[in-house]
Amino acid sequence: MEKECVGGPRRKALFSCMQSAIFGGWRVSGARALSLSLSAASPWQHTYPKTVTMSEELQADFDGGDAGASNVYPAQCSSLRKNGHVVIKNRACKIVEMSTSKTGKHGHAKVHLIGIDLFTGKKYEDICPSTHNMDVPVVKRADYQLIDISDDGFLSLMMESGELRDDIKIPEGDLGTEIRTKFESNEDLLLTVLSAMGQEMVVATKPNMK
Repeated sequence: MEKECVGGPRRKALFSCMQSAIFGGWRVSGARALSLSLSAASPWQHTYPKTVTMSEELQADFDGGDAGASNVYPAQCSSLRKNGHVVIKNRACKIVEMSTSKTGKHGHAKVHLIGIDLFTGKKYEDICPSTHNMDVPVVKRADYQLIDISDDGFLSLMMESGELRDDIKIPEGDLGTEIRTKFESNEDLLLTVLSAMGQEMVVATKPNMK
């Protein structure tokens, strides 16, 4: 039902003159009538996508991120020691040499580190202010009973739980030769597996005394 509006701009008249309107037999008034009028006039209903806030995006990245960060922990550079471990150029290393320079007039003392890659034997170096943090890898060792060696060089290893794993290759060099020789001689062996930063490798062998 329309009501003629007199005087004033059209925009003001729309609000001031719409005192009441009838929708489906019900009488409503004021802004509610205007809202229903606009809704009824539109043949489409728009559905807008949910707005994702920046905090939600960051939370999603955190929840779905790489858990590799749990493989390291921070330590002040001055607290590191020879024969300990440190991450240099994203590689887990054993510290073989380290030295500290004297504190300069306008700066901190610096620590010079030399490390050997735990898995490749390659040498890495780094220099870090003594008060800064460096990542230290979480290094673990575990013994597994050798069950078999596949034709393509993968080891079948039994864990303490009795389950088998066959995703580690026999090491190259003298250690790999020693393992093959003793296995072919039917010796019962335990292999020590070193793990750090998502990598694993057999680093030692010993007789199984159980």
